[in-house]
Amino acid sequence: MNKTNSFRKTIIIASLIFGMLFGAGNLIFPVHLGQLAGKNWLAASSGFLISSGLLPLMALIAISITHSHGIFELAKPIGKKYALIFLVLTHATLGPLFATPRTATVPYTIGIAPLLPGNMQKVGLLIFSAIFFGIVFFLSATEAKITDLIGKILNPVFLLLLFLIFFLAFSNPMGAAKDAAFTASYAHNAFTNGFLEGYNTMDCLAALAFGITVITSICSLGFKREKDVAITTVKSGMFGIFAIAIIYVCLIWLGATSLHDFKLSSNGGTALAQISHHYLGTAGDALIAALTTITCITTVMGLVVAFAQDFHKRFPKISYKTFLAINCLLSFIIANMGLDTIISWSTPVLMLLYPLAISLVILGILSPLYKNDPVVYKITTALTLIPALFDMINTLPEVLRSTPLIQAILSYAERYLPMFHLGFSWLTFSLAGLIIGLIIHFVKQFNYSAVED
Repeated sequence: MNKTNSFRKTIIIASLIFGMLFGAGNLIFPVHLGQLAGKNWLAASSGFLISSGLLPLMALIAISITHSHGIFELAKPIGKKYALIFLVLTHATLGPLFATPRTATVPYTIGIAPLLPGNMQKVGLLIFSAIFFGIVFFLSATEAKITDLIGKILNPVFLLLLFLIFFLAFSNPMGAAKDAAFTASYAHNAFTNGFLEGYNTMDCLAALAFGITVITSICSLGFKREKDVAITTVKSGMFGIFAIAIIYVCLIWLGATSLHDFKLSSNGGTALAQISHHYLGTAGDALIAALTTITCITTVMGLVVAFAQDFHKRFPKISYKTFLAINCLLSFIIANMGLDTIISWSTPVLMLLYPLAISLVILGILSPLYKNDPVVYKITTALTLIPALFDMINTLPEVLRSTPLIQAILSYAERYLPMFHLGFSWLTFSLAGLIIGLIIHFVKQFNYSAVED
């Protein structure tokens, strides 16, 4: 394979990764972060880019280093039961419970709902989501179509639409980002809050879930040797995620500058619609509706295909298309609960899964150091899980969080868990687990070598 042909195929896979990772949440959460952070948008951006850009890239690197085809193989050293549970929880979060339904509710909320009277909102969402997931099922039913559809057709259309908004905004900004007001929580903890806001994109989880789709697509382009597949995965991931990072910075800046003309909105979707309308008027409303719908279709295709591929591999008696249909049907049902409900219930789950995913990714990258010793995996994961459970409880919806039992648990966590108030109590526990695991591993290796001598 000559270098030109290899580079072209790398760019095609990079475009695939870009299209699968960048969805509606990736449009609205950076804008909302910009409005929350105001003039501290650069510090917030740094944290956001680590959790929503660097971590997904690290996830792809972990998959390539361990030669895994997805979440199950990567988590398998911890134990087959844990790997299966983690796979199910991750795909349920990315699939029918949260991320996949959100891909329908976001474009509806931004582009369709404003055009309908109040008494037609529920019916409108029902019709829109039915059509949306019908199209998704049709496009995803043949796995071979996904690279061409996402990498060659939908991505260029999406980028052209987004570039138009950026061009107008940078040519005539609403104000200086350095003068924008900021919310109280971003006065001193802009970096850490920006990092946690990146959880909402679910990019790290998605990169783990899309691993099987990326590997399958790379192999279909003629890369057969494990080394070539691994190198192409890393190169493509760097190109695709770098493009996403640039867009994130632009969107965060847009959110910060918009405060000169608009008040802080309840979500980034509203803010993005206001910005688009400011520059393009009624045409902007149509543009943002088309923009969000296109980017959501690219992302949801990756989500439902990865879901069906992984579950079909684990449970081969059930066909790929059956899992695809189940995911689309459940996502359609949950989408009709509404965007606000989906977001409020997804946060606690992400606070639990993200620390476990981050520790798993780091363990995968470092695995050559300790020869994939299950002891290191198990101790690190066990110590990460404990504070992650407390972080999950801390972000439960207020109706549950206000109960006496939950308040007692939170009071205990605030007293004894370091950095709990920042949402990073898992970090010290995870590092401690990694160090303990490595010590045990090297002591075992030393004793084994001594016995041999």
